Amino acid sequence: MSTLHSFASARTIANAVLRGETSAEEITRAALDRVAEQDGAIGAFTDITAERALEEAKAVDRARAAGAALGPLAGVPYAVKNLYGVTGLATRAGSKINAADPPAHADALLVSRMKAAGAVLLGALNMGEYAYDFTGENAHYGPSRNPLDPTRMTGGSSGGSAAAVAAGFVPVSLGSDTNGSIRVPAAFCGLYGLKPTYGRLPRTGTFPFCDSLDHLGPFARSVEDLALTYDALQGHDASDPVCARRPVQKTSPEIAKGGDGLRIAVAGGYFRNDAEPGALAALDWAAKTVGAVDEIDIPQVAEARAAAFLITNAEGSALHLERLRKRPADFDPDTRDRFIAGALIPASWYVSAQRFRRIFESTMAELFERYDIILAPSAPCRAPKLGQKTIVLGGREVPLRANMGIYTQPISFVGLPVAAVPVRESDELPYGIQVIAKPWHEHHCLRIAAVLEKASAARG
Repeated sequence: MSTLHSFASARTIANAVLRGETSAEEITRAALDRVAEQDGAIGAFTDITAERALEEAKAVDRARAAGAALGPLAGVPYAVKNLYGVTGLATRAGSKINAADPPAHADALLVSRMKAAGAVLLGALNMGEYAYDFTGENAHYGPSRNPLDPTRMTGGSSGGSAAAVAAGFVPVSLGSDTNGSIRVPAAFCGLYGLKPTYGRLPRTGTFPFCDSLDHLGPFARSVEDLALTYDALQGHDASDPVCARRPVQKTSPEIAKGGDGLRIAVAGGYFRNDAEPGALAALDWAAKTVGAVDEIDIPQVAEARAAAFLITNAEGSALHLERLRKRPADFDPDTRDRFIAGALIPASWYVSAQRFRRIFESTMAELFERYDIILAPSAPCRAPKLGQKTIVLGGREVPLRANMGIYTQPISFVGLPVAAVPVRESDELPYGIQVIAKPWHEHHCLRIAAVLEKASAARG
């Protein structure tokens, strides 16, 4: 068996396999054993692809024995949110309905790219039904439990993706983010996550939620692993009509550059109104750490969140109308009712929301003429308790599920790249910070994330 620790980084694993200090098969068997022994208490996985994982691991070992070049993720175990197509598995998308679909006949493109980089797929991960969730609680497959405190939520909808990494089952995973579904779970589970620019990574072979807002991206326990994984995923694909024709821009060489030369501001106003004191303290620590002194109010950010909400409901419900007609009882009632509400939104509201999107894009573009990075909270609170339905924000008791994305939705609305960074004080549960940049500048996000990671490690 591999002597590497279960929390070994992707970089450490790949280097050990490359040097012959361990084998990909040993790494994979150890990871599968951990999942079998421990995931019953966490609920990260819905499907285990053990046979495939061992075949992929043995292929890496054969390639090394033959002297072939190995990929940057050689022998690294990973898993994917179950809206990614995986050959031989039904693409559940967190639903009872999809579980009866025929198995996927091909892998999602990003799964294929991970395999090409040498990574080993352990399985598919739990998620909120049809990705319309901020809690990580699935009515059909049970909740993903937060490995930092199993009585608490992982956040959603990429709850299983966050739980698998935070529990040490895999060093990296893939999720999706429409309104905050990478950034909120990263905050609650103490992880790094990346929501790239809209259109940067192809969504080919994944089950959609809201086409004009859907992004794919990775989770990791370190910025180095996050960049390593993101770099393996990049590249244009014409099958996704919104995937940008942009060259691959490697970020791993960039993260050591730090914050030198980057103009950084902190989002105030709206982004401070409802946050817990601890979330604001985390934001202030991050700002001080990277030398950000300017606090800015982003104009019409509340309207941006409202417009994002309208677009999400309208596009999401349109995708599911036939399922709502034929199998309403097989939805999670909370998801079903929101989709039904979305189906009743007047077309004029949707059109107005899309028109406002162009206005808000211009607003953000103007801000990014003055700044390279904007810092904001990822969520207004730490991970809530499982089953919790309401939360007090700004002195008001409000529904929890609808309000975990108050700080992430306005940023998704215009497709900006964001690195999610955890901030912890000793053994307390973490808060999360968004490191936001202008389009196509993921490397700037990761540079600042690396500065915060280093400072956090020094902080203890």
